[in-house]
Amino acid sequence: MAKEIFMPKLSSTMSVGTLIQWFKEEGDPVEIGEPLFEILTDKIEIEVEAYEEGILLKKYFKQDDEVPVNQVIGYIGEADEQVPDSSPGQSVSEHNESDEEIEQSQSVAAEQSSKPEEKVRATPAARRIAKENDMNLSIIQGSGPNGRIQQQDLLDYLNLDAEQVKITPLANKMAKEHEIDISTLKGTGSNGKITKQDIMLTSAESQTAVTSTRRKMSGIRKVISKRMLHSVQSVPHVTLTSEIDMTNIKELRQSLLPIIEKQTDLRITYTDILVKALGSAMTRHPQMNVSIDGDEIIQHSSVNIGVAVAIEDGLIVPVIHDAAHKGLAEIVKQSKQLGKLARSNQLTSENLTGATFTISNLGMYAIDAFTPIINLPEIAILGVGRIHEKPIVVDGSIEVRSMMAVSLSFDHRAIDGAPAAAFLTELKQILENPYELLV
Repeated sequence: MAKEIFMPKLSSTMSVGTLIQWFKEEGDPVEIGEPLFEILTDKIEIEVEAYEEGILLKKYFKQDDEVPVNQVIGYIGEADEQVPDSSPGQSVSEHNESDEEIEQSQSVAAEQSSKPEEKVRATPAARRIAKENDMNLSIIQGSGPNGRIQQQDLLDYLNLDAEQVKITPLANKMAKEHEIDISTLKGTGSNGKITKQDIMLTSAESQTAVTSTRRKMSGIRKVISKRMLHSVQSVPHVTLTSEIDMTNIKELRQSLLPIIEKQTDLRITYTDILVKALGSAMTRHPQMNVSIDGDEIIQHSSVNIGVAVAIEDGLIVPVIHDAAHKGLAEIVKQSKQLGKLARSNQLTSENLTGATFTISNLGMYAIDAFTPIINLPEIAILGVGRIHEKPIVVDGSIEVRSMMAVSLSFDHRAIDGAPAAAFLTELKQILENPYELLV
């Protein structure tokens, strides 16, 4: 009897998953534990392994389709078995929506992300070719989603090697698109290998006019686009802006740098101190630590701070859980670990869910202030600008102080202007008198 393949539910908040790619075609044999397809959910990409063996009889959805959890997306069975022409809807498998299955899926994702060999993303076919030819996958530049190495990348590399042309697969692809004769180029890469930069420079020199290009949105870019649009269209955003004297924070950070570095081998940042200060302020103003679900307001007992991290072609928000009860050294260690996992695309669903408030810090750029968009279902987000010196009046005298602008966007459905202003004022007082954070 044919067995269902369904869209798995990988977290308690997951309702849909985006199908990034299939690793098998209809008619291909499938073994238990073999990667079958890849999905994007909660801003994390996860390979889903087959839990049945047989022949892939049917695929109902294609790349970039959004599929509800537990929807039947295909069938595995014996050759010539009859299956429906279209998806029958929700799976009736005993695996559906069980908490045990969710926990197991998250555990597998976490385990996979911790294995060094899994850092090289490649399709099963590409790994097979690499093994047959005794090749190190880390030297291949993938052309698939998020740099995944495809079968064709290996074939292109092997063909090029046979022709004694030293060029990366991506550079070769670009050269074909721009009709550039690679035999006339001198590579600037390792051992004279032609790189992407060499092709870009040659293309720019040969063009006499600026041309436009068109590319499809990546999976994560589409998710961000939809979520931000939904937030702006469905939530009455109100933004309050305040300027904070960070002179004492700068002194505190300088004092803590050698202490924290001795304990953790890591450097404390202003964002780390902001996480701690927000945890303290939200404990005193619990009306800010809520979320909205339909016509209900959910009061959270734990303050979980999401910290926006820029990655290639997108933005991801790992979460520091229970920030109010963590010390600065512990926050520093966790934030550095989450940032490293985010940039290497190794975050698990647990790392990305449960935030009750978000910080978006653009202080490393020449940005004074901006209006952040709320990350639903949270009700508020703090936008942080740069710290810069400016003259201000202190006790009747003009002094040069280190100032920073912050912008609090909040959901007016859940909270009014006065309590939101009181919260921002509390945060300002904590940051301007930061030594109480150490008590």
